[in-house]
Amino acid sequence: MEDMEHNKAPSVIDRYYTRWYKTDIKGKDCEDQCVLQHSNRICVITLAESHPILQNGRSIKSINYQISAGCSRLHNRVSGKSKRGGQFLTEFAPLCRITCTDGVEYTIYSCIRGRLLEVNEDILERPELLLGKPSTEGYIAVILPKIEESKTVTNGLLSREEYESVVSKRTKSTQPEPQPEPQPEPEPC
Repeated sequence: MEDMEHNKAPSVIDRYYTRWYKTDIKGKDCEDQCVLQHSNRICVITLAESHPILQNGRSIKSINYQISAGCSRLHNRVSGKSKRGGQFLTEFAPLCRITCTDGVEYTIYSCIRGRLLEVNEDILERPELLLGKPSTEGYIAVILPKIEESKTVTNGLLSREEYESVVSKRTKSTQPEPQPEPQPEPEPC
């Protein structure tokens, strides 16, 4: 029975995608994101498990793909086999802004260079998808890197093992140092 637990089939995500991570984006602690890279070059942008939005039972008030007065990721249109017309993104291009019910706003970035193929409009109507299924139905966007950059697009991103190491070091550093127990004062003679 114990052997069966260790031989579980990998999830669809783990079977077809390689997970890459960007930690502390733009110097903001724990604002980590995940890039799921498929063998066909397509990359799916998601929140990493350690992102503050997914911690402490937070809930989402709104998700906004309107980046500026003249730029909305919702107006992105691609066509044809080579996906012409999509907005070109740099690695720090904002994809959306997510506001939690506690008033804290988080900007989600593309993490990689490439052409924006689509944004996930389903999370606008059902933000609980982002909280409950961030790697699947709750993804943020899909990006296609340039063919000549497809091998180097993950430079600057962390592997799963490197990411887990960063997160575990964070956890250790945020735990309070054990304080020595106070010694009782010696009674005066």
